[in-house]
Amino acid sequence: MNNRLAVTCLAFGQTIVWAGMYYLFPALLLRWEEAEGWSKTTLTAAFAGALVMSGLFAPMAGRIIDKGRGAELMAGTTLLGAVMLSLLPMANSLWVFAGLWLVIGIVLACTLYEPCFAIITRTRGVSARRDITLVTLVAGFAGTVSFPINHAVAEAFGWQAAVLTFAGLVAFVGAPLLWLGAHFMEQEYRRHVGDAEATHAGHAAADKFRTLGQVVRQPVFLALAVAFSLLWLNHSMVLNHLLPILEDREIHKDVAVFAASMIGPMQVAGRLAMMAVEKHVSAFTITSAGFAGVVGASTCLYFSDHSPTLLVPFVILHGSCYGIMSIMRPVSTRDILGSRNFGAISGALALPVQITAALAPFLGSVLWQIGGYDLALLTVLSCGLVGLIGFRTSVSLSRRDRARQKSEALQD
Repeated sequence: MNNRLAVTCLAFGQTIVWAGMYYLFPALLLRWEEAEGWSKTTLTAAFAGALVMSGLFAPMAGRIIDKGRGAELMAGTTLLGAVMLSLLPMANSLWVFAGLWLVIGIVLACTLYEPCFAIITRTRGVSARRDITLVTLVAGFAGTVSFPINHAVAEAFGWQAAVLTFAGLVAFVGAPLLWLGAHFMEQEYRRHVGDAEATHAGHAAADKFRTLGQVVRQPVFLALAVAFSLLWLNHSMVLNHLLPILEDREIHKDVAVFAASMIGPMQVAGRLAMMAVEKHVSAFTITSAGFAGVVGASTCLYFSDHSPTLLVPFVILHGSCYGIMSIMRPVSTRDILGSRNFGAISGALALPVQITAALAPFLGSVLWQIGGYDLALLTVLSCGLVGLIGFRTSVSLSRRDRARQKSEALQD
């Protein structure tokens, strides 16, 4: 299997997994609240717990990928996720429901973009950026798949049928595709570098992980972690509360579902636009523009109660800029922190990012109770601004460190 086919398998596998185990939650949030009588705050707390588990297990997933076992990791945990989804309709209490989502959280750490991009970066090196872009171009439609299918099936047969539908898709489509893509990408990598060298690289990565504490204590890592953590807090809070936010702003349910469904295509549009200009604009400039665009999107959503037409620029900016940032996050991490032992470093960076994103839905519910969705939207707008400052700080620190290293090398 050539590399293009392997990337295609990963792309469609990621689409199914994102649609069935991540976007499923915001797509069905209101239905669980209405049908089961569980409050929005406690429901989002359950999803927050899942994302916390995802962050906690991300470094472990990175270590396994660095050892060349990414295919087994992704396929096995995807099947586990399908089992957990199939058990959700049988949950007879909120505690059981939340416990199932905690296990799904572990699955997310091993199946979504973070491990997928780590596999691509490990096996493809300098060519990883193009492959990552191709994966996200397809997987950007995950929300477009999830929201309408969940809405249609739940309307016709109930939310239980919607969940079981995606459990089947995850098990019988997502898991095989992820295994095929990762397995043959690893095989191609071994053919090029040799089994012995690939095995040695895996052991070296594992040894290097013991000194990872030195990396995470660097100011440049901390600045990058703050920047991306706040960006993902913005996205997670907006995404998980989008339908309630639009309901609060008296937007018709059909329009709200359509707007949520269009964020996925806008992610693809943003990535295509990035591909058109990336040869002429630096990666750091593209990433900075992505942060600024997210701030603009939050501003449009905040004022959409005065002018519903602001939903159009909101969907365009939020979707396209987040689409760009899902690519630029691993690319910027590689450019700023290096590619050696990328799985472990990426997993360490994912820990604060995922935990912050995990707290976002619950934080949004708390802010809604305190001051309504106006307060929540002002908060996410501020997070975008501070995130932009943090990213520019990490770039400055990285350039300063490289200049110092170059000067020391010349002196030697």
